[in-house]
Amino acid sequence: MKDVKIEAIVTPRTRAELEAELPRIAAVPKDRGRLDLIVSRPSNGLRDTPDRVAVSAAGGIAGDHWAKGCWMETEDGKPHPDVQVCMMSSPVIRAIAGGVENWAPAGDNLFLDLDLSPSNMPPGTRFAIGSAEFEVTAVPHNGCAQFIARYGRDACVFVNTGPGRSNRMRGIYARVTKDGEIAVGDVAVKL
Repeated sequence: MKDVKIEAIVTPRTRAELEAELPRIAAVPKDRGRLDLIVSRPSNGLRDTPDRVAVSAAGGIAGDHWAKGCWMETEDGKPHPDVQVCMMSSPVIRAIAGGVENWAPAGDNLFLDLDLSPSNMPPGTRFAIGSAEFEVTAVPHNGCAQFIARYGRDACVFVNTGPGRSNRMRGIYARVTKDGEIAVGDVAVKL
């Protein structure tokens, strides 16, 4: 695992520069993609980028702070499974942040070369990565002040408005439905 700083590490791109990337973003695979990066967030302000990790319905991404508590809880105070794993499309983060070494600060667990739009992966869609399986949840995933600090205001506006919002370019949440192991380079396939 590699610790990654989560400070601003890129020169923010303008909205016009980001919108010029829309054709490349739209060309992402629909049913069968690739896992490009895994990020575990052991605590606030830390990021690890393992090449391989176990995932489970009980713990989410091994080593991630979700299992210790998160911003959304069940009625009995446990971490809510609907926000267990957050994912972002690799072409979107590449347009915003450039190389993979700049992706971890976004705060997502998995970066997939796969179309995460609601028309392609609506809530309830099941998909597999490695030996694990996941289900898309209905909880919206939006850019926030931390995303702005790391990638610029235009990047946050890009993912949260217009085509960015309607295509969920900031990403999605999913829950683990089958425990397993995932690795960078694994195929991500809709079931």
